[in-house]
Amino acid sequence: MICVLAGAGRSIRNAMGNNNQKIGISQKAILFRDDGKILALKRTAEAPSRPLHWDLPGGELDYGENVKNGIIREVKEETGLEIKDIELVDVISGMDDKNEFWVTICYSAKLKTTNVILSYEHDDFRWIAPSEFQGLQASTRNKEFVKTFVF
Repeated sequence: MICVLAGAGRSIRNAMGNNNQKIGISQKAILFRDDGKILALKRTAEAPSRPLHWDLPGGELDYGENVKNGIIREVKEETGLEIKDIELVDVISGMDDKNEFWVTICYSAKLKTTNVILSYEHDDFRWIAPSEFQGLQASTRNKEFVKTFVF
């Protein structure tokens, strides 16, 4: 029997008792302005995964955290922005570049504030058309989210 725990956070262990299998839960947000442009963030050269790649704001869901509160927190931490009108875009699961299994939830959101203040995790940002995101060096997962958001 396998048990799924909603909102369980950073690592859920396989209910069969195999402690070597973990599931990570992360979230991403497609932040868009009235002109249709979305926010892309560039990861630093020191980033632990995908250094110098373009990214969407987001991060790991904390243990016991409400998913919408989690994405609001992550967006604020990484960009300084406050968001509203949060809508589910898609959910993707699969192995990452470190052979870890992740479930990633993607949302779209409108802006309550507009002044971007980057965290230590990113060193550049751009407001771009969603079609431009497809041409950036970014994860396949994030490109799929942006494509789903547009269509």
